[in-house]
Amino acid sequence: MGLSHINQAGEANMVDVSEKAVTAREAKAEGFVKMQPETLKLIVEGKHHKGDVFSVARIAGIQGAKKCSDLIPLCHPLMLSKVQVDFDIDEANSQVRISSLCKLAGQTGVEMEALTAVSVAALTLFDMCKAVDPSMVLSDIRVLEKRGGKSGHWQN
Repeated sequence: MGLSHINQAGEANMVDVSEKAVTAREAKAEGFVKMQPETLKLIVEGKHHKGDVFSVARIAGIQGAKKCSDLIPLCHPLMLSKVQVDFDIDEANSQVRISSLCKLAGQTGVEMEALTAVSVAALTLFDMCKAVDPSMVLSDIRVLEKRGGKSGHWQN
């Protein structure tokens, strides 16, 4: 199977999905932000001087998913029916796990939107906390699962 975004002449192009069936589709993704224990404590206890870091990062992640086609050149603009962004605190490893779920009824998948939601939420956490912890590390952003379309169910 070749790369879907390259035409026969080797040029980048947007995939034509007009003949694909409209099906229910969803994708889940995750990523991690590792930080100093003191930084994590500030966020969890709501004592960060910039306010509720998780609420801002959640909204940023949702906005990121909605703007995915503006950021990634060959992505189709999609009518998302659900975008969910969640945070799990891992105090033992001093990190936050960010997860996303994106859903729609459409002709193409939502993996890129799920990845963008996690990425933008992670970048927002970094942006809001960089003054107190510039050594934070964003890592392991990946698709966990996708459903729908011709390929059906896939899980990482």
